[in-house]
Amino acid sequence: MAVDDPQYEFKSVRVIRGTEGKTIAKWVKDGWELEAQSQGSMLRTELAFRRVKPKAPWRLLAVAGAVIVLVVLIGVITEMRGGGSRSESTDAAAVSSARTEAPTPAATTSEAAPTQPAADEILTAENNAEFAALLALKEPAAPSVGEFAAKYGGRTIEFDGAITAMGHHGDYETRYDILVGAGDFSETTWSGPNFQFNDVNITSDLRLSGLNIPDAIGVGDNLHVVARIGDYDSTKELFFLEPVSTEVR
Repeated sequence: MAVDDPQYEFKSVRVIRGTEGKTIAKWVKDGWELEAQSQGSMLRTELAFRRVKPKAPWRLLAVAGAVIVLVVLIGVITEMRGGGSRSESTDAAAVSSARTEAPTPAATTSEAAPTQPAADEILTAENNAEFAALLALKEPAAPSVGEFAAKYGGRTIEFDGAITAMGHHGDYETRYDILVGAGDFSETTWSGPNFQFNDVNITSDLRLSGLNIPDAIGVGDNLHVVARIGDYDSTKELFFLEPVSTEVR
């Protein structure tokens, strides 16, 4: 490769199908070039971008490096000149402290690590490390998703999420399959498994709560979810939930 040939940095973005145009325009505006586009799992599309890396200001970096080395050398010399007296005074203080201070009692068993939540306690990211890790996943089909569903099946979980996809269940007009991701809604980023409320009626099954209950919900709405853990379908990459209460945030 010639010295003057451009070097590129690369970025891969997954978006909800149908929003590709808006996302491409955003990244192109920031200087990125669309390199490839492919259909991902479920309702997502994978977009690959690249852009030329900015040239590093070598002269500025060299000067900064020289300054850092000089500062370190000055510090070492200063330490060598004054180290003897400080060391002696420190040793004397340590001996005096050892003679006068009483020994610190050993830690009691009451300071042990907190126990796991009780079997009837709602699991949250704050009281269960496995659930916190589940919500932070970037790959919805990771093996840990099925392991968590098998271990905690039937338990109740509580988290903030957002509707990422929604469609009618079969031929029904008032029943839906609703896909929910962890965290706030975004067209370019996501986390957690593909949680799904399967075959639910918005009016009754979702058990909407809160001060302002909307007449309708849709893709992009942020939710606070309390739900019971159902089955996990590894083939469809769907983690089914049974609503306990749902609040639009």
